[in-house]
Amino acid sequence: MIDKRTLLAALAASVLSLGTLAQTKPASAAAASKEDIVFGASVPLTGVFAFAGIGIDQGIRDYLQILNEGGGINGRKVKYIAEDTGYKVDQSMAVFKKITGQNKVNLYYADSTGFVKTVNPELERIGSILMTGASFAKEISNAQKYPMQFMVGPDYSEMVGILLQYIAKTKPGAKVALVYSDTEFGKDPVDTARADAKRLGLNLVQEVVTPPGSVDISTEVIKLRRADPDYTIFHGYVSAPIPEFIAQARGQGMKTQFMGTFWTMDNSTVMKMGANADGFMGVMPYRYYYDAEGKGPMMEKIRKMRPEYQSTAYMQGFLAAMLLTEAARRTLDAGNELNGKNLKTALSSIRNFDTGGIIGVPLSIKGNSIPIGRVYKADFKQQKMVPVSDWISLQ
Repeated sequence: MIDKRTLLAALAASVLSLGTLAQTKPASAAAASKEDIVFGASVPLTGVFAFAGIGIDQGIRDYLQILNEGGGINGRKVKYIAEDTGYKVDQSMAVFKKITGQNKVNLYYADSTGFVKTVNPELERIGSILMTGASFAKEISNAQKYPMQFMVGPDYSEMVGILLQYIAKTKPGAKVALVYSDTEFGKDPVDTARADAKRLGLNLVQEVVTPPGSVDISTEVIKLRRADPDYTIFHGYVSAPIPEFIAQARGQGMKTQFMGTFWTMDNSTVMKMGANADGFMGVMPYRYYYDAEGKGPMMEKIRKMRPEYQSTAYMQGFLAAMLLTEAARRTLDAGNELNGKNLKTALSSIRNFDTGGIIGVPLSIKGNSIPIGRVYKADFKQQKMVPVSDWISLQ
């Protein structure tokens, strides 16, 4: 038999134990809720794509600095961990495995289409990460195939589609030529462009395919001159052989209006083409650093942090960080776990979102791309790209 005194002592000990447990559990939960949210990145800081990778990295860092100085996400800071990939898929995968192996990662930036495709099964296996990156490949628009990824802008087909819409409005029935590289990147929008041109009543009079980089394009220029297009759209290049195309075409008296897509359209890239670049046009999903209309709070913060010109790649990185962390904020606000599925659901809830001037209209995310862009034109005298259209949305 247990005497009364022993029983009372046991009960008192149990109450004390329960009280201690009640105090420690919330403290542990509170500590967990203040853990850093980890943002990983495979970024090409060296190699052929370093010109963009450096800007992307700076854009991500600057936005996360602004975010963290403002209190982070629900009081949690965002920790950025990035490593150089040299723009090589195997190195990008090695960086991804290293960063995710050493940290609980929820947000990630990817450096290439090749890496995005390679890492996709691993993303689904891990299940905790939402990813965006430098790729605008049409394939990534497939939300069923890439359920935990998205693009920070229109895919390549949508970029060309925006240009074709502008052409159809500016000169109905215009003759159009496509010049693209003999690469996966170059061929990406071609089938859709053919269909869009037909639907918009445009006449696709010539397709010219070249190897990427500096090559002899004299025969291709002759083909272009014979077709005599009103507009010529380049895709699948950063610079070469576009300047040589323009120089030879102008030398042969061609009046065609040359146009490009995102990776050709940085201000410095266009102006390096020289005087022949005057009037060069193209699609841009974001405002340029110096855009006089870009007076939103984020554009003002960028200019204050970095008084010198920032590239379009910087803008892409900045907006990528903004949207990834907005998805995290919405997930936590809903009381949900930070995992790939919940983050993607939160991202897809974005409607009429103000980017603070990065994009000139509020954006809504309904799939894996953001099909919004504006047509800009090179003013060589000013050394600036100036807008020649309203913001065009394909949604």
